[in-house]
Amino acid sequence: MRVGGLQRWTSIDFPGRLAAVVFCQGCPWRCSYCHNPELLDASAQPQIAWEEVLDFLRGRCGLLDGVVFSGGEPLLQTALPAAMQEVRALGFEVGLHTSGMYPDRLAQVLPLVDWIGLDIKAPWQRLDTVTASRGGAARVLESLLRVLLSGVAHECRTTWSPELFPLHELHDLAEELAGLGVRRWALQQCRGGSLPDPARWRAELALFAARFEDFEFRAA
Repeated sequence: MRVGGLQRWTSIDFPGRLAAVVFCQGCPWRCSYCHNPELLDASAQPQIAWEEVLDFLRGRCGLLDGVVFSGGEPLLQTALPAAMQEVRALGFEVGLHTSGMYPDRLAQVLPLVDWIGLDIKAPWQRLDTVTASRGGAARVLESLLRVLLSGVAHECRTTWSPELFPLHELHDLAEELAGLGVRRWALQQCRGGSLPDPARWRAELALFAARFEDFEFRAA
């Protein structure tokens, strides 16, 4: 495992759990609003050895509930399934944050995962532009369908501002996700991005919330 960082305690990255977050080095996408640009380069020197992470976790047995693999894109690393198995062997639950770029690798780890945060970066026709890559839409949709069929607890989340794509396309995406069976959707404000005026935005949020069993807006 190439580890770009370790957050030793969090109460927000794994719903209902106290967890540590392992930040995996490397990502195939180049989203303009990326929160962790230092993790993009897969060839960068790891910041902490995997054995050091395991040593830390051994000392937190009974104190933490779970471990979240985030990134970067964790599924970029072929060592991820073995790392998840080691974490489970210590008695921790496993969370995964993923962009859905690798549906076959996602299928491989689904039996090892207790919760998934799946980023739906944009409507399918906008995905390549937002991620500065090609061919992601079909892969992300396949990943979404695999997660929905798996029964693994999850949320989908989308980061948005009008500078990325129009509001009506965000509504179209929300309607499609709800139609596919997504029950929990988190809408996240893009850092540095604008929003409609407060009165209109409250009305828009009410429309989003009406489509989902569980909806949350996360301001920047």
